[in-house]
Amino acid sequence: MDAGMINSSASSNKTQSRYPLQEQLLQKRNSRENLDRFIPNRSAMDFDYAHFMLTEGRKGKENPAVSSSPSREAYRKHLAETFNMNRTRILAFKNKPPTPVEAIPNEFSVTAHQAKPAKPRRHVPQTSERTLDAPDLVDDYYLNLLDWGSSNVLSIALGSTVYLWDASDGTTSELVTVDEESGPVTSVKWAPDGKHIAVGLNNSEVQLWDSTANRLLRTLKGGHGSRVGALDWNNHILTTGGMDGLIINNDVRVRSHIVETYRGHHQEVCGLKWSASGQQLASGGNDNLLHIWDRSVASSNAPTQWLHRLEEHTAAVKALAWCPFQGNLLASGGGGGDRCIKFWNTHTGACLNSVDTGSQVCALLWNKNERELLSSHGFTQNQLTLWKYPSMVKVTELTGHTSRVLFMAQSPDGCTVASAAGDETLRFWNVFGTPEVLSKPAPKANVEPFAHLNRIR
Repeated sequence: MDAGMINSSASSNKTQSRYPLQEQLLQKRNSRENLDRFIPNRSAMDFDYAHFMLTEGRKGKENPAVSSSPSREAYRKHLAETFNMNRTRILAFKNKPPTPVEAIPNEFSVTAHQAKPAKPRRHVPQTSERTLDAPDLVDDYYLNLLDWGSSNVLSIALGSTVYLWDASDGTTSELVTVDEESGPVTSVKWAPDGKHIAVGLNNSEVQLWDSTANRLLRTLKGGHGSRVGALDWNNHILTTGGMDGLIINNDVRVRSHIVETYRGHHQEVCGLKWSASGQQLASGGNDNLLHIWDRSVASSNAPTQWLHRLEEHTAAVKALAWCPFQGNLLASGGGGGDRCIKFWNTHTGACLNSVDTGSQVCALLWNKNERELLSSHGFTQNQLTLWKYPSMVKVTELTGHTSRVLFMAQSPDGCTVASAAGDETLRFWNVFGTPEVLSKPAPKANVEPFAHLNRIR
C-alpha cells in the first residue's frame, strides 16, 4: 500500500492571481617568467678555431699520413673485402620508392581494419525548457491526470477541470469542468487518433469527448462502483480501472459497451498499459500486485483469468511501461515501500532484473530512440532519473520539482517529456534528445474508435 493523497501546503496558499498553464578566463603569464631557454654568449666563442677543427684539423685525424704503410694498407683492403665494406652506396639517400600495388581494391581495404568512430555522448540539459503553473493539481499517487496525444496536444486535469495545451503554438483551452457531484477528474487518456479523449471521474463514470468540436459524445456508466483512476486504449476498446479493483474493457462503438471484465485485484487499480501489439494488458494495483492479461483468452461470459500474477513488488504498482524495441519486455515501478524498478518477460512471467532506486517510483517512460528508461520519483529528491538499459547505469538526474513527480507524458516525436508534480507545476524536459533520422510523418488519424457513433442512441 502506498501514500495516496497529500495535502500540499502550496495548495492552501494559492492566490487568485495564478492561472492554469501560464509560463512561469585564465590569467596570461608574464613573458619575463619564461626563463627556461639557454642562449649561448657569442662573444665567448672562437669561430676561427672551430672552423679549423671542423675542416682541416679533422682531416689529419681521419687520414694521418704518418700512419700510412704498405702492411696497414693491405690489412685495410682485406678487412674491407671480408666485411663487404667496398660498397659506397650503403644507406645512401635515394628517391622515394614507388607506391606498392594493392592486392585488394580500395573500397574494401580502406575500411577493413578501421575502427568505428565513437558515438558522441548526448548532452542532456539539466534544467527544464519550460515551466507552467498547474494550480489545483490533485496530489494523489493513484490517479493519472496527464497525457500527451498524437496530435501534439497535452491534456491535464486540475481539480474538476480538464485543460488542453497545444504544444505547437502554446495555446491553452478548457475542455470541460465537471460539477462537484461528479468530480474531481481522476484520469485522462487520449484515443489513438489524437482527437478524442476519455475522462475518468470520481463518481465512477467515464466521459468521451471530441476535442476538436469540444463536444461530449457519450458517458459510460454502470461498470464501476467507485472512482476510475486508470485508463488506456486498445484501438476502439477503452480499458478502465477503478477503486473497486475491477478492470473493464469497453467497446465505445456499441450501446452495450462492457465486453470483458478482469477480476484479479482486490484494491484500487492505479496502473493500466496495453502492449504495442494490443495482445497483452499490464495492470498494477494498490494491493502490490502486477497482472498480465491476454486479450486472446478474454471472455465476456465469465471473469477472465490472468496470464501471470506477479507478487514480487512490496508496495503499490502504478508505474508501467512496455519496451518499444522488445515486445515482451515490461518495466514496472513500486511505491514508497518498494522503491524498485523491475523488468519482466511477459511471455514466461520471469523477473529479469530488479533495481532499488532509493525512492518512490511514480512513473516510467522508455526512450523511443535509444535504449534508455526514464523514471520519476518522490521523497527525498523528487527527481527524474535517466537510466541506460540493460546495464541500469544512471545517465543523469534531473531536479527542479519540489514535490513528488506523480505524472509523466511523452511528446509524439519521443523527444520531450512533460512532468507534473505535487508542487503544482508542469515542466518540460528535452531529456531524450533529437533522433538522428526522424521517422516518417504519421498517417492521417484514424477515426475508427468512433466511426459508428451515430448508432448510439
